[in-house]
Amino acid sequence: MEVVPLETSDDVARLAADVIETVVRTRTSPVLGLATGSTPLPTYRELVRRHVAGAGPSYDAVRCFNLDEYIGLPPGHPESYRATIARELTDALGIAPERVHGPDPTPEGLPTAGERYEAALAAAGGVDVQVLGIGSDGHLAFNEPGSSLGSLTRLKTLTEETRRDNARFFGSIDEVPRHVLTQGLGTILRARHLLLLATGAGKAAALAAAVEGPLTASCPASVLQLHPHVTVLCDGPAAAGLARRDHYREVYDAKPAWQGL
Repeated sequence: MEVVPLETSDDVARLAADVIETVVRTRTSPVLGLATGSTPLPTYRELVRRHVAGAGPSYDAVRCFNLDEYIGLPPGHPESYRATIARELTDALGIAPERVHGPDPTPEGLPTAGERYEAALAAAGGVDVQVLGIGSDGHLAFNEPGSSLGSLTRLKTLTEETRRDNARFFGSIDEVPRHVLTQGLGTILRARHLLLLATGAGKAAALAAAVEGPLTASCPASVLQLHPHVTVLCDGPAAAGLARRDHYREVYDAKPAWQGL
């Protein structure tokens, strides 16, 4: 795991955009794993800014897979994750809607939705780089504390803490769905490169537990310690709880230019 402490959330966004663009430029049929929530938004805006300015790569061959999807929202709801990703990123990059995939939340398909999404990920050849955020309780995607470290895509019930966290996207907590389909921790670990973004003081304790604490289902994000290629980009407030913060920065500053992330 490579941890890169940076100064600001803008610094995180720029470096994360560099990582994603490198994958798009160097892979023949790039597959991006996309997360929603507030943390990735600056990165997505940076990618769109570069694309509009003509400085970004072509996204014509890119396919995208979302981490999760709410269950119970009406079709076309603006806070569905498919609608959110289209609005915040893929439409602006010119990625056709049929190349953007998510778990199927339709009621009649729920019993097999997880298996079908796992099959779709495998058929695509797997994810090249998976963008991730971390919850204030250490959850990864919607894998809440206690989730199996080997879990696959499945239906999950949201905790009240997570629903409160997500209520800012809705009118009230009462409008936040109680269930989601989410990639499991085992599913996430199959991506070739995991790119975890953490910004703000509210993520400091969770990030420290994930990076420097024990491997435990009580902090689902600690499963990242098992993956051979993880990049953690964090701003100053999010890095405040890292005991080895100075060491991480020293190692990053001394990297050969050709090595990249």
